[in-house]
Amino acid sequence: MNKSELIEHIARQADISKAAAGRSLEAVIGAVKTTLKKGDSVTITGFGTFTAPKRKARTGRNPRTGVAIKIKAAKVPKFRPGKGLRDAM
Repeated sequence: MNKSELIEHIARQADISKAAAGRSLEAVIGAVKTTLKKGDSVTITGFGTFTAPKRKARTGRNPRTGVAIKIKAAKVPKFRPGKGLRDAM
């Protein structure tokens, strides 16, 4: 499912226009991004938790040449599914 299919599904399920569903989805995505940038987590009960832990700097390898390279520290978004989502699978 891509973003436009998700918007169509939301519009159908909530009985709202596609434009309203798109704005709603954008609002949710924006809220998650903003919260993760602040260093907080977003928990949706029954669905899961979005976090952005800091990953340490490390040494990696260029797969083409095999040369060692330095990979700098970064915040990387992660998602941990909740019990409701796990049980639904």
